[in-house]
Amino acid sequence: MAEIITMPRLSDTMTEGVVAVWHKKVGDKIAEGDILADIETDKATMEFESFYEGTLLYIGIQEGDGAPVDALLAIIGDKNDDVEALLKSHHHSVAKETPAKENPNIVETPKQAVVEQATPAISKTPVAPIVAKPVQAVTSGRVFASPLAKKLAEEKGISIQNIAGSGENGRIVKSDVENFKGIATAAQNTFVASATESFEELKNSQMRKVIARRLGESKFTAPHYYLSISLDMDNAISFREQANQMPDTKISFNDLVVKAVAIALRSHKQVNSQWTENSMIINNHIHIGVAVAVEDGLVVPVIKFADQKTMSQIGIEVKELANKARSKKIQPQEMEGSTFTVSNLGMFGIEDFTSIINAPNSAILSVGAITQQAVVKNNVLAIGNVMKVTLACDHRTVDGATGAKFLQTFKHLIENPVLLLLQ
Repeated sequence: MAEIITMPRLSDTMTEGVVAVWHKKVGDKIAEGDILADIETDKATMEFESFYEGTLLYIGIQEGDGAPVDALLAIIGDKNDDVEALLKSHHHSVAKETPAKENPNIVETPKQAVVEQATPAISKTPVAPIVAKPVQAVTSGRVFASPLAKKLAEEKGISIQNIAGSGENGRIVKSDVENFKGIATAAQNTFVASATESFEELKNSQMRKVIARRLGESKFTAPHYYLSISLDMDNAISFREQANQMPDTKISFNDLVVKAVAIALRSHKQVNSQWTENSMIINNHIHIGVAVAVEDGLVVPVIKFADQKTMSQIGIEVKELANKARSKKIQPQEMEGSTFTVSNLGMFGIEDFTSIINAPNSAILSVGAITQQAVVKNNVLAIGNVMKVTLACDHRTVDGATGAKFLQTFKHLIENPVLLLLQ
Protein backbone atom coordinates (compact mmCIF):
# COMPACT_ATOMS: atom_id res chain seq x y z
CA MET A 1 0.00 0.00 0.00
CA ALA A 2 1.36 3.39 -1.00
CA GLU A 3 2.16 5.91 1.74
CA ILE A 4 1.86 9.67 1.38
CA ILE A 5 4.78 11.44 3.11
CA THR A 6 4.14 15.08 4.09
CA MET A 7 6.40 17.89 5.28
CA PRO A 8 6.92 17.03 8.98
CA ARG A 9 6.66 19.49 11.86
CA LEU A 10 10.16 19.13 13.32
CA SER A 11 9.87 21.88 15.95
CA ASP A 12 7.08 23.53 17.89
CA THR A 13 7.57 26.83 16.02
CA MET A 14 8.03 25.37 12.54
CA THR A 15 5.51 26.49 9.92
CA GLU A 16 7.57 25.87 6.81
CA GLY A 17 10.45 23.60 5.84
CA VAL A 18 13.03 23.64 3.08
CA VAL A 19 14.43 20.49 1.48
CA ALA A 20 18.17 21.03 1.72
CA VAL A 21 19.24 17.69 0.18
CA TRP A 22 17.49 14.61 -1.15
CA HIS A 23 19.44 11.46 -0.27
CA LYS A 24 17.17 9.27 -2.42
CA LYS A 25 15.81 9.64 -5.95
CA VAL A 26 12.65 8.40 -7.63
CA GLY A 27 12.91 4.66 -8.23
CA ASP A 28 15.20 3.96 -5.27
CA LYS A 29 14.34 1.17 -2.86
CA ILE A 30 13.56 2.53 0.59
CA ALA A 31 13.99 0.60 3.85
CA GLU A 32 12.53 1.64 7.16
CA GLY A 33 15.03 3.97 8.85
CA ASP A 34 16.67 5.16 5.61
CA ILE A 35 17.44 8.88 5.51
CA LEU A 36 15.23 10.38 2.81
CA ALA A 37 16.27 14.04 2.97
CA ASP A 38 17.77 16.84 5.05
CA ILE A 39 14.98 19.23 6.10
CA GLU A 40 15.91 22.78 7.02
CA THR A 41 13.65 24.16 9.77
CA ASP A 42 13.56 27.47 11.59
CA LYS A 43 16.06 26.10 14.11
CA ALA A 44 18.36 23.63 12.39
CA THR A 45 18.86 21.32 9.43
CA MET A 46 17.75 17.83 10.42
CA GLU A 47 17.81 14.40 8.82
CA PHE A 48 14.36 13.02 7.97
CA GLU A 49 14.10 9.26 7.99
CA SER A 50 11.50 6.97 6.43
CA PHE A 51 9.08 5.01 8.57
CA TYR A 52 8.01 2.92 5.59
CA GLU A 53 9.45 0.39 3.15
CA GLY A 54 8.96 0.37 -0.59
CA THR A 55 9.99 2.32 -3.67
CA LEU A 56 10.27 6.10 -3.82
CA LEU A 57 7.60 6.82 -6.43
CA TYR A 58 7.30 10.59 -6.33
CA ILE A 59 9.09 13.67 -4.99
CA GLY A 60 6.81 16.64 -4.32
CA ILE A 61 9.34 19.25 -3.17
CA GLN A 62 12.63 19.74 -4.97
CA GLU A 63 15.98 20.56 -3.37
CA GLY A 64 16.16 24.19 -2.28
CA ASP A 65 12.38 24.63 -2.33
CA GLY A 66 10.27 25.34 0.72
CA ALA A 67 6.74 24.28 1.59
CA PRO A 68 4.40 24.56 4.58
CA VAL A 69 4.03 21.80 7.14
CA ASP A 70 1.85 18.90 5.85
CA ALA A 71 2.57 19.70 2.17
CA LEU A 72 3.12 16.65 -0.03
CA LEU A 73 6.78 15.69 0.31
CA ALA A 74 6.98 12.25 -1.29
CA ILE A 75 5.14 9.00 -2.04
CA ILE A 76 6.52 5.57 -1.10
CA GLY A 77 4.84 2.39 -2.34
CA ASP A 78 5.03 -0.47 -4.80
CA LYS A 79 6.73 0.22 -8.11
CA ASN A 80 3.52 -0.78 -9.93
CA ASP A 81 1.31 1.73 -8.08
CA ASP A 82 -0.46 4.37 -10.16
CA VAL A 83 1.22 7.62 -9.06
CA GLU A 84 -1.24 9.84 -10.93
CA ALA A 85 -4.20 8.19 -9.18
CA LEU A 86 -2.46 8.56 -5.82
CA LEU A 87 -1.83 12.26 -6.45
CA LYS A 88 -5.47 12.83 -7.47
CA SER A 89 -6.69 10.96 -4.42
CA HIS A 90 -4.42 13.03 -2.15
CA HIS A 91 -5.48 16.35 -3.68
CA HIS A 92 -9.13 15.32 -3.40
CA SER A 93 -8.79 14.47 0.30
CA VAL A 94 -6.98 17.76 0.96
CA ALA A 95 -9.73 19.69 -0.85
CA LYS A 96 -12.40 18.01 1.27
CA GLU A 97 -10.56 19.00 4.47
CA THR A 98 -10.26 22.63 3.32
CA PRO A 99 -13.19 24.73 4.65
CA ALA A 100 -15.40 26.34 1.98
CA LYS A 101 -14.84 30.01 1.25
CA GLU A 102 -17.41 32.51 2.47
CA ASN A 103 -18.19 33.48 -1.13
CA PRO A 104 -18.19 30.36 -3.34
CA ASN A 105 -18.34 32.46 -6.48
CA ILE A 106 -14.86 33.86 -5.90
CA VAL A 107 -12.24 31.80 -7.68
CA GLU A 108 -8.60 32.32 -6.81
CA THR A 109 -6.33 32.92 -9.78
CA PRO A 110 -3.34 30.60 -9.67
CA LYS A 111 -0.13 32.40 -8.90
CA GLN A 112 2.26 32.50 -11.79
CA ALA A 113 5.64 30.96 -11.27
CA VAL A 114 8.31 33.57 -10.83
CA VAL A 115 11.52 32.77 -12.63
CA GLU A 116 14.53 34.32 -10.98
CA GLN A 117 17.01 35.72 -13.43
CA ALA A 118 20.64 36.02 -12.58
CA THR A 119 21.65 39.65 -12.55
CA PRO A 120 24.65 40.12 -14.82
CA ALA A 121 27.78 41.65 -13.45
CA ILE A 122 27.91 45.40 -14.07
CA SER A 123 30.74 46.28 -16.39
CA LYS A 124 32.03 49.75 -16.97
CA THR A 125 34.72 50.64 -19.50
CA PRO A 126 37.27 52.98 -17.94
CA VAL A 127 37.17 56.40 -19.56
CA ALA A 128 40.48 58.16 -20.08
CA PRO A 129 40.51 61.51 -18.26
CA ILE A 130 41.00 64.74 -20.12
CA VAL A 131 44.60 65.84 -19.83
CA ALA A 132 45.04 69.60 -19.81
CA LYS A 133 47.67 70.94 -22.18
CA PRO A 134 50.23 73.27 -20.69
CA VAL A 135 49.63 76.95 -21.17
CA GLN A 136 52.12 78.34 -23.63
CA ALA A 137 53.21 81.90 -24.24
CA VAL A 138 52.52 81.43 -27.92
CA THR A 139 50.39 83.68 -30.09
CA SER A 140 51.51 83.52 -33.71
CA GLY A 141 54.31 80.97 -33.47
CA ARG A 142 56.65 83.29 -31.60
CA VAL A 143 57.73 82.45 -28.01
CA PHE A 144 58.38 85.34 -25.63
CA ALA A 145 61.21 84.42 -23.26
CA SER A 146 64.11 86.14 -21.63
CA PRO A 147 67.60 85.31 -22.99
CA LEU A 148 68.54 83.79 -19.61
CA ALA A 149 65.43 81.60 -19.66
CA LYS A 150 66.22 80.41 -23.20
CA LYS A 151 69.81 79.57 -22.23
CA LEU A 152 68.76 77.73 -19.08
CA ALA A 153 66.13 75.75 -21.01
CA GLU A 154 68.72 74.77 -23.60
CA GLU A 155 71.11 73.58 -20.88
CA LYS A 156 68.34 71.48 -19.30
CA GLY A 157 67.24 70.08 -22.66
CA ILE A 158 63.76 71.54 -22.28
CA SER A 159 61.78 72.78 -25.24
CA ILE A 160 61.00 76.40 -24.48
CA GLN A 161 57.64 76.05 -26.22
CA ASN A 162 56.41 73.64 -23.53
CA ILE A 163 56.91 76.13 -20.71
CA ALA A 164 54.14 78.42 -19.52
CA GLY A 165 55.35 81.96 -18.88
CA SER A 166 54.54 83.85 -15.70
CA GLY A 167 56.09 87.17 -16.69
CA GLU A 168 54.44 90.18 -18.24
CA ASN A 169 52.26 89.25 -21.26
CA GLY A 170 53.14 85.58 -20.72
CA ARG A 171 56.90 86.13 -21.02
CA ILE A 172 58.95 83.09 -19.90
CA VAL A 173 61.45 83.96 -17.22
CA LYS A 174 64.21 82.05 -15.40
CA SER A 175 61.98 80.87 -12.54
CA ASP A 176 59.53 79.33 -15.02
CA VAL A 177 62.30 77.12 -16.42
CA GLU A 178 63.58 76.20 -12.95
CA ASN A 179 60.09 75.26 -11.78
CA PHE A 180 59.12 73.36 -14.93
CA LYS A 181 58.04 69.79 -13.99
CA GLY A 182 57.48 68.43 -17.46
CA ILE A 183 54.25 67.54 -19.27
CA ALA A 184 51.88 65.15 -17.55
CA THR A 185 50.98 62.27 -19.81
CA ALA A 186 47.75 60.32 -20.00
CA ALA A 187 49.63 57.19 -18.90
CA GLN A 188 50.74 58.94 -15.70
CA ASN A 189 47.29 60.13 -14.71
CA THR A 190 44.95 57.46 -16.07
CA PHE A 191 43.74 54.67 -13.72
CA VAL A 192 42.79 51.50 -15.58
CA ALA A 193 40.69 49.08 -13.53
CA SER A 194 41.80 45.47 -13.70
CA ALA A 195 38.32 44.13 -12.90
CA THR A 196 34.65 44.95 -13.33
CA GLU A 197 32.04 45.58 -10.64
CA SER A 198 30.20 42.41 -9.64
CA PHE A 199 28.27 40.87 -6.79
CA GLU A 200 27.05 37.49 -5.60
CA GLU A 201 23.54 36.89 -4.31
CA LEU A 202 23.04 34.15 -1.72
CA LYS A 203 19.54 32.90 -0.98
CA ASN A 204 18.64 33.28 2.71
CA SER A 205 18.31 29.94 4.47
CA GLN A 206 15.52 29.24 6.94
CA MET A 207 18.04 29.54 9.77
CA ARG A 208 19.25 32.96 8.62
CA LYS A 209 15.66 34.18 8.24
CA VAL A 210 14.81 33.09 11.77
CA ILE A 211 18.04 34.54 13.23
CA ALA A 212 17.27 37.87 11.55
CA ARG A 213 13.66 37.89 12.71
CA ARG A 214 14.24 36.83 16.31
CA LEU A 215 17.29 38.97 16.97
CA GLY A 216 15.57 41.92 15.33
CA GLU A 217 12.53 41.42 17.55
CA SER A 218 14.76 41.14 20.63
CA LYS A 219 16.93 44.17 19.84
CA PHE A 220 14.04 46.48 18.95
CA THR A 221 11.57 45.22 21.56
CA ALA A 222 13.66 44.70 24.68
CA PRO A 223 15.41 47.85 25.96
CA HIS A 224 19.01 46.61 26.12
CA TYR A 225 21.70 48.04 28.36
CA TYR A 226 25.18 46.71 29.10
CA LEU A 227 27.36 46.17 32.17
CA SER A 228 31.03 45.20 31.86
CA ILE A 229 33.49 43.92 34.45
CA SER A 230 37.09 42.63 34.40
CA LEU A 231 37.99 39.38 36.15
CA ASP A 232 41.30 38.30 37.68
CA MET A 233 41.79 34.86 36.15
CA ASP A 234 45.02 33.82 37.91
CA ASN A 235 43.24 31.52 40.38
CA ALA A 236 40.97 30.13 37.65
CA ILE A 237 43.98 29.23 35.51
CA SER A 238 45.69 27.42 38.42
CA PHE A 239 42.43 25.69 39.39
CA ARG A 240 41.85 24.42 35.85
CA GLU A 241 45.42 23.12 35.51
CA GLN A 242 45.13 21.17 38.76
CA ALA A 243 41.64 19.85 37.96
CA ASN A 244 42.70 18.59 34.54
CA GLN A 245 45.51 16.56 36.11
CA MET A 246 42.87 14.34 37.70
CA PRO A 247 41.93 11.13 35.81
CA ASP A 248 38.97 11.40 33.43
CA THR A 249 38.63 15.13 34.06
CA LYS A 250 38.75 17.79 31.36
CA ILE A 251 37.21 21.20 31.99
CA SER A 252 37.48 24.40 29.99
CA PHE A 253 37.21 28.03 31.02
CA ASN A 254 33.76 28.05 29.39
CA ASP A 255 32.70 25.24 31.74
CA LEU A 256 33.84 27.39 34.68
CA VAL A 257 31.82 30.30 33.33
CA VAL A 258 28.63 28.26 32.81
CA LYS A 259 28.86 26.78 36.32
CA ALA A 260 29.58 30.16 37.93
CA VAL A 261 26.67 31.77 36.03
CA ALA A 262 24.33 29.00 37.17
CA ILE A 263 25.34 29.36 40.84
CA ALA A 264 25.12 33.17 40.70
CA LEU A 265 21.58 32.94 39.30
CA ARG A 266 20.50 31.12 42.46
CA SER A 267 21.14 34.31 44.43
CA HIS A 268 19.81 36.69 41.76
CA LYS A 269 16.62 35.08 40.49
CA GLN A 270 15.35 38.23 38.84
CA VAL A 271 18.12 37.92 36.26
CA ASN A 272 16.77 34.41 35.56
CA SER A 273 13.45 35.77 34.32
CA GLN A 274 11.37 36.73 31.31
CA TRP A 275 8.98 39.55 30.51
CA THR A 276 5.35 39.20 29.45
CA GLU A 277 2.79 41.95 28.98
CA ASN A 278 0.90 40.99 32.14
CA SER A 279 3.63 39.70 34.43
CA MET A 280 7.30 38.98 35.02
CA ILE A 281 8.06 35.26 35.17
CA ILE A 282 10.82 34.29 37.62
CA ASN A 283 12.29 30.91 36.71
CA ASN A 284 13.20 28.75 39.69
CA HIS A 285 14.97 26.26 37.40
CA ILE A 286 18.27 27.22 35.77
CA HIS A 287 18.74 26.22 32.12
CA ILE A 288 21.80 27.79 30.50
CA GLY A 289 21.87 28.28 26.73
CA VAL A 290 25.37 28.11 25.20
CA ALA A 291 25.73 29.84 21.82
CA VAL A 292 27.43 27.63 19.20
CA ALA A 293 28.52 28.79 15.75
CA VAL A 294 27.51 26.47 12.90
CA GLU A 295 28.09 26.66 9.16
CA ASP A 296 25.00 28.71 8.37
CA GLY A 297 24.57 30.73 11.56
CA LEU A 298 24.11 30.21 15.25
CA VAL A 299 22.28 27.72 17.44
CA VAL A 300 21.87 27.69 21.21
CA PRO A 301 21.92 24.22 22.84
CA VAL A 302 20.62 24.24 26.40
CA ILE A 303 22.30 22.77 29.51
CA LYS A 304 19.31 22.02 31.71
CA PHE A 305 19.59 22.31 35.51
CA ALA A 306 23.16 23.51 35.04
CA ASP A 307 23.49 24.55 38.69
CA GLN A 308 23.07 20.91 39.75
CA LYS A 309 25.78 19.57 37.42
CA THR A 310 29.54 19.43 37.94
CA MET A 311 31.87 21.36 35.66
CA SER A 312 33.02 18.09 34.12
CA GLN A 313 29.43 17.08 33.37
CA ILE A 314 28.75 20.50 31.88
CA GLY A 315 31.85 20.21 29.68
CA ILE A 316 30.88 16.79 28.33
CA GLU A 317 27.30 17.91 27.60
CA VAL A 318 28.37 21.16 25.90
CA LYS A 319 30.81 19.26 23.67
CA GLU A 320 28.23 16.63 22.73
CA LEU A 321 25.55 19.19 21.89
CA ALA A 322 27.98 21.38 19.94
CA ASN A 323 29.11 18.39 17.84
CA LYS A 324 25.49 17.42 17.19
CA ALA A 325 24.67 21.00 16.18
CA ARG A 326 27.57 21.19 13.72
CA SER A 327 26.72 17.79 12.20
CA LYS A 328 23.00 18.70 12.00
CA LYS A 329 22.02 15.95 14.43
CA ILE A 330 20.71 18.17 17.22
CA GLN A 331 17.04 17.87 18.12
CA PRO A 332 14.68 20.85 18.67
CA GLN A 333 14.05 19.89 22.30
CA GLU A 334 17.78 20.20 22.95
CA MET A 335 17.62 23.88 22.01
CA GLU A 336 14.50 24.88 23.93
CA GLY A 337 13.78 26.23 27.39
CA SER A 338 16.85 28.36 28.19
CA THR A 339 16.49 30.87 31.04
CA PHE A 340 19.89 32.59 30.54
CA THR A 341 22.48 32.51 27.74
CA VAL A 342 26.29 32.55 27.56
CA SER A 343 28.13 33.62 24.38
CA ASN A 344 31.90 33.05 24.36
CA LEU A 345 34.17 34.43 21.61
CA GLY A 346 37.36 34.22 23.65
CA MET A 347 38.64 31.30 21.56
CA PHE A 348 38.69 33.70 18.58
CA GLY A 349 40.83 36.25 20.41
CA ILE A 350 37.93 38.69 20.92
CA GLU A 351 38.62 40.60 24.13
CA ASP A 352 35.39 42.56 24.53
CA PHE A 353 31.97 42.47 22.84
CA THR A 354 28.22 42.75 23.45
CA SER A 355 25.46 40.33 22.49
CA ILE A 356 21.76 40.61 21.66
CA ILE A 357 19.54 39.00 24.30
CA ASN A 358 18.25 35.54 23.38
CA ALA A 359 14.52 36.09 23.89
CA PRO A 360 12.61 35.34 26.03
CA ASN A 361 15.64 35.45 28.38
CA SER A 362 16.25 38.65 30.33
CA ALA A 363 20.04 38.60 29.99
CA ILE A 364 23.02 37.21 28.09
CA LEU A 365 26.68 37.16 29.16
CA SER A 366 29.38 37.90 26.55
CA VAL A 367 32.74 36.33 27.45
CA GLY A 368 36.03 37.59 26.00
CA ALA A 369 39.54 36.17 25.80
CA ILE A 370 41.98 35.94 28.70
CA THR A 371 44.80 38.44 28.13
CA GLN A 372 47.92 39.35 30.05
CA GLN A 373 47.81 42.92 31.35
CA ALA A 374 49.58 45.17 33.82
CA VAL A 375 47.61 45.03 37.09
CA VAL A 376 48.12 46.31 40.62
CA LYS A 377 48.21 43.59 43.30
CA ASN A 378 48.97 44.43 46.91
CA ASN A 379 50.05 47.92 45.80
CA VAL A 380 52.62 46.42 43.42
CA LEU A 381 52.50 46.57 39.62
CA ALA A 382 52.50 43.06 38.14
CA ILE A 383 51.49 41.04 35.08
CA GLY A 384 48.04 39.51 35.55
CA ASN A 385 45.63 37.40 33.53
CA VAL A 386 42.44 39.35 32.89
CA MET A 387 39.14 38.37 31.26
CA LYS A 388 36.42 40.88 30.45
CA VAL A 389 32.73 39.96 30.41
CA THR A 390 29.71 42.05 29.46
CA LEU A 391 26.16 41.45 30.67
CA ALA A 392 23.36 42.59 28.34
CA CYS A 393 20.12 43.09 30.29
CA ASP A 394 16.47 43.71 29.45
CA HIS A 395 15.66 46.85 31.46
CA ARG A 396 12.02 45.79 31.75
CA THR A 397 13.00 42.98 34.11
CA VAL A 398 16.57 43.66 35.27
CA ASP A 399 17.50 47.06 36.69
CA GLY A 400 21.09 48.31 36.70
CA ALA A 401 21.72 47.55 40.37
CA THR A 402 20.26 44.05 39.98
CA GLY A 403 22.54 43.27 37.04
CA ALA A 404 25.55 44.76 38.85
CA LYS A 405 24.99 42.60 41.94
CA PHE A 406 24.74 39.51 39.75
CA LEU A 407 28.11 40.37 38.17
CA GLN A 408 29.68 40.91 41.59
CA THR A 409 28.62 37.42 42.67
CA PHE A 410 29.79 35.93 39.36
CA LYS A 411 33.16 37.70 39.70
CA HIS A 412 33.63 36.39 43.26
CA LEU A 413 32.95 32.80 42.11
CA ILE A 414 35.27 32.95 39.08
CA GLU A 415 38.11 34.52 41.07
CA ASN A 416 37.65 31.88 43.80
CA PRO A 417 36.74 28.79 41.75
CA VAL A 418 37.16 26.37 44.64
CA LEU A 419 33.75 27.69 45.80
CA LEU A 420 32.19 26.06 42.75
CA LEU A 421 33.11 22.65 44.14
CA LEU A 422 31.04 23.33 47.23
CA GLN A 423 27.82 24.02 45.31
